[in-house]
Amino acid sequence: MEFEEITPGPLLANIDSPADLKKLNPEQLVEVCDELRDFIIDTVSIHGGHFGASLGVVEMTVALHYVYDTPRDLLLWDVGHQAYGHKILTGRRDNFHTNRRYGGLSGFPKRSESEYDTFGVGHSSTSISAALGMAVARDLDQSDKKVAAVIGDGAMTAGLAFEAMNNAGALNSDILVILNDNCMSIDPNVGALKEYLTEITTSKTFNKLRDEIYDMLGHFKSAGEKMRKVASRLEKAVTTAITPGGLFQALGFKYYGPVDGHNVDTMRRYLEDLKDIPGPKLLHAVTVKGKGFAPAEREQTKWHAQSSPFDKITGKSLNPDKTAQPPKYQHVFGEAIVELADENENIVGITPAMPSGSSLWPMMNKYPDRAFDVGIAEQHSITFAAGLAAEGKKAFAAIYSTFLQRAYDQVIHDIAIQRLPVVFCIDRAGLVGADGPTHHGLYDISYLRSAPNMVVSSPLNEQELRDMMYTASTYDDAAWAIRYPRGRATGMACREGFQPVKIGRGECLREGGDIAILSFGPMGNYVIEAADDLSEDGIEVGHFNMRFAKPLDVELIEQVCNRYEHIVTIEDGTKIGGFGSAVAENLSDKPYQIPVTIMGVPDRIVEHGTQEELHREVGLDPEGIKAKVHEVLKMHSLKT
Repeated sequence: MEFEEITPGPLLANIDSPADLKKLNPEQLVEVCDELRDFIIDTVSIHGGHFGASLGVVEMTVALHYVYDTPRDLLLWDVGHQAYGHKILTGRRDNFHTNRRYGGLSGFPKRSESEYDTFGVGHSSTSISAALGMAVARDLDQSDKKVAAVIGDGAMTAGLAFEAMNNAGALNSDILVILNDNCMSIDPNVGALKEYLTEITTSKTFNKLRDEIYDMLGHFKSAGEKMRKVASRLEKAVTTAITPGGLFQALGFKYYGPVDGHNVDTMRRYLEDLKDIPGPKLLHAVTVKGKGFAPAEREQTKWHAQSSPFDKITGKSLNPDKTAQPPKYQHVFGEAIVELADENENIVGITPAMPSGSSLWPMMNKYPDRAFDVGIAEQHSITFAAGLAAEGKKAFAAIYSTFLQRAYDQVIHDIAIQRLPVVFCIDRAGLVGADGPTHHGLYDISYLRSAPNMVVSSPLNEQELRDMMYTASTYDDAAWAIRYPRGRATGMACREGFQPVKIGRGECLREGGDIAILSFGPMGNYVIEAADDLSEDGIEVGHFNMRFAKPLDVELIEQVCNRYEHIVTIEDGTKIGGFGSAVAENLSDKPYQIPVTIMGVPDRIVEHGTQEELHREVGLDPEGIKAKVHEVLKMHSLKT
């Protein structure tokens, strides 16, 4: 899409850094917020991107950069979906149209992109830990810089956030945590913490008394150290008594709020006051995800992100695609697990805060007692699944590849060692596109293949996905991982019902000449396309859909070695330790003297872009496959 120039408002047009923002009077900040919100809406309505989260923190973002001396003072954003306003105010306004596009700005904070991005993120709940580390480093350097972390109430449900708060309270480090409370992450938040925060924000008695105490403390600032200490003790005693559980005070944090996160003057005054209060502090700001754009406020999950242009007034798509499209792999999973659950009452589904992204909603709607959103708690989700499996339930854990990384100890300690038959349905496997390196699911083949008592599989298409899920639902000897990519499936016509898949068995899709290509997963569809083109060039390649990285189909590999003179493997994952490595390891102690060329993602960070652009960059698209075949044939001819 060609760049359409977007004109910022008159105040925003002159803000190239927070230093420019500080030149304005406090009374002008409301207009800055309006212009910033309009600029985000204008840009995303044309170019796409994450949406609702950034609209919800506009006033907070402006207040933070107005009060703090960034980048000297350190500002951290949890997850990073909400950092668009931050990027625009910190010198990236004129390039913001390249956000999430190949070669353009990252959709998340990124240290190599700007000095204002103090910590790179993409996954949740890291901000408090990182901020505490920075605060301790500051103290060791005897510096006076300030450290502030913005974390959503969804991200606060993760254990990592509470581990960090517990440590921060014990260290008594000077750090500010801003709790952005909007009851949403991507889907609506769940769990006890949500209820706890709701009780705080709706308690009229607490809020009235909290406001009176805060005003009183302001008067005590000039009354001397002794009076301030008395007031501080009064504040702690009263808020602990009235706030349900006194959770944050119990962790060693001074609690302030709840405050209106959309009142920029209120946010500014609180931040200015809290800068002078030492120790760990938590400011509870209540916001609305999608604030200022009515469709996003009404349907917050839908407007978490947008990939296509839309009318910035009505929210309606500007280029609705009326043609039938293949289903997404996640939706194939969502339909299949409901069908399987219809036939097997022991099937349960688990997802860590991604019922929409992983398409567990259909099962949650039909079988609410057998499908669970456990919140942003990846480690818990896997051990929870293990507990269900230990008691005879067939647990399907629907989880993104990069989210499963966060629970690797649980995979080993709680599932593999105990040989529990949990099924991992691993979405977003491989290069995912615009979300970039924090979300590329490149390592699951390697980190799961090394685990004992683990089947590692990947379907060529949606039919194989359905049949693998069925077979896994009846398999009780070990855990089973089924990986599939982000985006749309092939569009093939699937038969009704399910058929079992032979574990550890592949199939020959095409006989060829000197070269055999062993594909793992949907990358085989690229091979099919490349093989047809190579055939027109007079080059016939054998193509084998292997289906399993563990256990390998060693009999089929032996047949390949007896028939072909060179093997090429291809996978949408890291070359190191993946499917190709498994093939090479298998042949290392065999008598066959057959070379193996491994095609996969190289050992480097791959940035963001469309999946097609990234596959092309690393040579895994059909053109890359054809080029590799020609290269192998050329090398072979030189040797002979």
